Amino acid sequence: MTELLTDAQVAEALQHLPEWRQADQSLVREIRFPSFPVAIQAVTRVAEIAETENHHPDIDIRYRTVTFSCTTHSAGGLTAKDTSLAQEIDAVADEIG
Repeated sequence: MTELLTDAQVAEALQHLPEWRQADQSLVREIRFPSFPVAIQAVTRVAEIAETENHHPDIDIRYRTVTFSCTTHSAGGLTAKDTSLAQEIDAVADEIG
């Protein structure tokens, strides 16, 4: 089983993920893309990464605003998988947005 991050580890990770916030047992980022097609392109790219890593974020699409929420359901909270996926989502947002 994947090990849960401590509060100190989450705080440290968030220093390197300035666009993210902790909400309960998740890391959350809302991104406003320039258009709906660009938002869907970003979601598609994140879905490809998630499939490769077998670690999937919750995704909420509201027109051109997309909210990504990362948590490790099987571990019951935040793990290194979540901080890693958040970094990859940031890279996609930088590349596409």
